[in-house]
Amino acid sequence: MILVTGGAGFIGSNFVLDWLGTGHAHRDEPVLNLDKLTYAGNLENLASLQGDARHVFVQGDIGDSALLTCLLAEHRPRAVVNFAAESHVDRSIHGPEDFIQTNIVGTFRLLEAVRAYWSGLNEPTRSAFRFLHVSTDEVYGSLAAQDPAFTEAHSYEPNSPYSASKAASDHLVRAYHHTYGLPVLTTNCSNNYGPYHFPEKLIPLMIVNAIDGKPLPVYGDGMQVRDWLYVKDHCSAVREVLVSGRVGETYNVGGWNEKPNIEIVKTLCTLLDELHPRGDGQAYARQISYVKDRPGHDRRYAIDARKLERELGWKPTETFETGIRKTVEWYLQNPDWVARVQSGAYRDWVQKQYA
Repeated sequence: MILVTGGAGFIGSNFVLDWLGTGHAHRDEPVLNLDKLTYAGNLENLASLQGDARHVFVQGDIGDSALLTCLLAEHRPRAVVNFAAESHVDRSIHGPEDFIQTNIVGTFRLLEAVRAYWSGLNEPTRSAFRFLHVSTDEVYGSLAAQDPAFTEAHSYEPNSPYSASKAASDHLVRAYHHTYGLPVLTTNCSNNYGPYHFPEKLIPLMIVNAIDGKPLPVYGDGMQVRDWLYVKDHCSAVREVLVSGRVGETYNVGGWNEKPNIEIVKTLCTLLDELHPRGDGQAYARQISYVKDRPGHDRRYAIDARKLERELGWKPTETFETGIRKTVEWYLQNPDWVARVQSGAYRDWVQKQYA
């Protein structure tokens, strides 16, 4: 069994579905899924696993030391994959404390519980155990247009409360390896997109707003550049690192798809014009609006994922063109999911940000 934290969120739920899906050797290995079920955690993402004995769900917080100790003792996982995190930059700017508590304090308590559990294992189980920490490219800071992409050796220069909290959690994971010998792995990924993405991030927000006839808010001049990674490719990379990664190492996971935000929005508009035309025959691009840039907005992120390809043979399978089409099609085919996640709390947040 493996323990997956944050397994009802966007990336975590995709990982759980991937792990228990067909096509690889671990599909029959059970998953213990621990998720706090904040606004971004959604059990509906995992509806296809209802009644599946391979999936054990527990609602709880990685900051709850007593719960962690009990779960580890009862279920005896051979690995922990830590997706649990507060992740939205805008929210971190307006309310950083939750990010400190979950991303730093929560990671610390998870590490402490796992260290105590791991220390009590017998060989060879102890040597085979792994703790994989999933992080972000935002810990590296911002790049200028001419700068080379982030490698694993790039210095940490986080610029938002979110990225600072993730940087701190990365350092804690590294310290627990070097101080206590805990067998850790860290992945730093670029911007994910795909099914089950909560509609506050750029791509799902634009899709949902476009269909609803609302403005498509673009920060500043829209020329902020990000590398885009289809979530199912990210899941396959995490699985590969967990199986074959070198203990103590960091692996960057990227899609090799650098694009400015405004290009992303216009691509979405073009796809929606084709797949879900407006009733009045007008182009969705008419809904684009430019809004005041957010504080400290990083200009460019770019991931160099050659180490992962060189050492473990991983490469993304989706191009941006294939992945973004699949994403738009998924949102169009799942309007009920979209409607249900747009709770009162979600609407209040979006209205406050983009009023």
